[in-house]
Amino acid sequence: MHTPLANRMRPTRLEDVVGQTHLIGDNKLLRRIIENNEVPNMIFYGPSGVGKTTVANIIASKTGKTLHKLNATTSSVSDIKNIAATLDSFLAPEGVLLYLDEIQNFNKKQQQSLLEFMENGKITLIASTTENPYFYIYNAVLSRSIVFEFKPVSADDIIMALKRGVEILSSEMFKGFKVEAEEDALTHLAHTSNGDVRKALNSLEAVCMSVRPTEEKSVIISLELAEQATQKKALRYDKDGDSHYDILSAFQKSVRGSDPDAAIHYLARLISAGDLASICRRILVMASEDIGLAYPQAVTIVKACVDSALQLGLPEARIPLAEAVILLATSPKSNSAICAIDDALNDIKNIDTGDIPSHLKDAHYSGSQKLGHGLTYKYPHSYPDHYIEQQYLPDNIKDRKYYEFGDNKTETLAKEYWSKIKQSL
Repeated sequence: MHTPLANRMRPTRLEDVVGQTHLIGDNKLLRRIIENNEVPNMIFYGPSGVGKTTVANIIASKTGKTLHKLNATTSSVSDIKNIAATLDSFLAPEGVLLYLDEIQNFNKKQQQSLLEFMENGKITLIASTTENPYFYIYNAVLSRSIVFEFKPVSADDIIMALKRGVEILSSEMFKGFKVEAEEDALTHLAHTSNGDVRKALNSLEAVCMSVRPTEEKSVIISLELAEQATQKKALRYDKDGDSHYDILSAFQKSVRGSDPDAAIHYLARLISAGDLASICRRILVMASEDIGLAYPQAVTIVKACVDSALQLGLPEARIPLAEAVILLATSPKSNSAICAIDDALNDIKNIDTGDIPSHLKDAHYSGSQKLGHGLTYKYPHSYPDHYIEQQYLPDNIKDRKYYEFGDNKTETLAKEYWSKIKQSL
């Protein structure tokens, strides 16, 4: 029977696990729990191929407990009863660690069958799920467990795993041959795996099964073979190179230029490259930099779309991302916010802006009056329209104007409002 590469090279030490540094990095909570050898009931939540089973295996090896694995898709209450029958016997002298995969497929009764053993500590449950546990796991189980969210593994970390995979395959399949993996091939396999290490390693193994050694006794894992294994053409995309920034630049300029078709095109390029992080960061920036005060609610909507995309992961993430991009591209535009803050920062950097006016300084402490702080401050809410004219900028730049109202509807209305208020004084 053929054992997949991902299983053959499954790490047995935390140090060899790629990704999940927010959980198992130095001094992180899950790592400290494992090192202290006091393992509570836990729920591992995250997409496939990101290390949930691997970490559970490592925990089992450190605790000395007998490890049982069940998949909720094919298991039943009788399987749990069979495991319980081994308790307090020579088969499980230190108790049982039960790894229950896809727990969301257990109904309420099946999940409740675990409670008695979770309570007395004879079974330590590590359940994994690709679905939100707060929607699919019953409260009685949740309240007795700690939830750890596993995240998609970054392309850089997947490349590390692929390089280890190349070494293993070289020793197994190509003894006496020089094996060379093109950097572009590994990058392509990493980016098209969408954060799934298992998927990337399976593709690598498929490539190696199909490759033909050259007469010079060398084996080349090429980009062309990687494309065939993933059924995806590699985009000209280097996360740290010019192509990456060119696509992002065209993406933002298309949104700024109010061209939803071009914006969607460049979004599709970024999605095809699997670069979810860059997409989310860039559209959040655009919501404030390019739409800004012309439609200030846009940033709230975009943030909700980004949160949805990150929770869903690709490919479903494409839908809220497309919604956000079309909204931004078709919204009125204003750069008044970025212009104002950049001008202010430029002054801070290059000129002496002077001290804060005394009447604006903190006056909520004993002795502030002796320093003259806050004595002449006028509280705007005590005046008509909640406004009274007074100096707020330092003396050195008291007449400086940073913010200029944009010519869009929202800012024009604000300008008219404040002009009316200030002219009435």
